[in-house]
This record gives sequence, structure tokens and C-alpha cells, in this order.
Amino acid sequence: MNTDTLQKLEKLNQLCLTEAEKSTVTAFFDQQADLFSCLEQINTENIARMVHVMPILTVVREDREIKLFTRDALQESAPETHDGYWQVPRLIE
Repeated sequence: MNTDTLQKLEKLNQLCLTEAEKSTVTAFFDQQADLFSCLEQINTENIARMVHVMPILTVVREDREIKLFTRDALQESAPETHDGYWQVPRLIE
């Protein structure tokens, strides 16, 4: 990373770095660039591309309707019902 790029990033992120901090950031990004240059030298010609490191198994259940409750069973605890619906007291007059 050069000083021009660092100045642009500093302005973009509204930072005010000291000279010591600038040298630390520059040294860090230079170290990262060296690591990536080592990775670029690895021969990956016969390696299949992949999106995820581990294989992803999507478990899909059978799509079927299951009726867990009946309307009558749910309305047993209702204080009052009307035409198959719970009837509640009017709150707004």
C-alpha cells in the first residue's frame, strides 16, 4: 500500500492517523500482500472450484398437510364463540 492510497482511505473513512499509525497500517498491508503473493504461486489448475469448504446437504421434508388441532379443540378454552370464531369484548366504543 502506498501513501496515496492510505491518504484516500483516511479521507474516505474520516480518520486522522498519526505517522506511527500510518507506518503500522502500511506495514500490515504490505505483509498481507506478501502472503497473497505466496498463495498466487500455488498451482490450482487441476483443483475444482468450490463455493463452500464443506459440502452442504439440504434436507427437504415432504410437503404435506398435517392438521394438528381442530377448530373445536382450540375453542374449548374460549369464553365465548360466534360462528366458529372467538368472541371478545369490544374495546373501542
